Amino acid sequence: MKVLVGCCGFPIGMKKYFQTFQAVEIQKTFYQVPEEKTLRKWKELAPKNFIFTLKCFQGVTHTFKSPTWKRFKGEIFGKKENYGSLKASKEVFHSWKKSLEAAKALDAKVILIQLPASFKENEENLKNAEKFFSKIRRNGISIALELRGWSKEGFKAICKKFDLIACVDPFISEPLWLSKKRIAYFRLHGKYEKGRINYKHKYSKKELKELKNKIEEIKAKEIYVFFNNVFMRENAEQFLKLIKS
Repeated sequence: MKVLVGCCGFPIGMKKYFQTFQAVEIQKTFYQVPEEKTLRKWKELAPKNFIFTLKCFQGVTHTFKSPTWKRFKGEIFGKKENYGSLKASKEVFHSWKKSLEAAKALDAKVILIQLPASFKENEENLKNAEKFFSKIRRNGISIALELRGWSKEGFKAICKKFDLIACVDPFISEPLWLSKKRIAYFRLHGKYEKGRINYKHKYSKKELKELKNKIEEIKAKEIYVFFNNVFMRENAEQFLKLIKS
């Protein structure tokens, strides 16, 4: 079993990050896909065995009502109202194509598709998801799906049907489904308090040991562990030392 530890984004300079960690989940691709030459430069800077994953462009997942679009500076392809929610639209499929191109430039192993909490577990969204995942190309890349507010049964069913990795926080849920490649994908955002995420939570040594124990029980070939809290660099470094000891 291979455990890859890193952060959601670069909390420090790339050069130092590459010297410290084994993997990274690129966040910039969510807001706006960088130029191919930029992505290839990142790949060239990284060590040979370094692993990239990336967050899918928001055009696939988030409607134009989402405040995340305020950070988008490029030209809009097609119609604004056709973006997001995994709609079977040319705009959504174009957004997926851009994400795939970014993954190719980075030689990324996994693309994370994170749906907003507004993407409810209902008939319309389920139909959108089924159409999207049945039509897209993957080019050998694994897909991790992060859903919020869905039932465990509904989440697991869609992952099983379309060979997706159920991305969860291991402190909140066990891995509901691994892909056929036996990959697990975890994102640790912080502490969940009264239905909200406290990103300022710093994981204690006790919590990190608990995380290690949880991971050791998973029958997977590869496990990605990405920290996404304010103290992600510190916690990721601590956890990396813990699993190596």
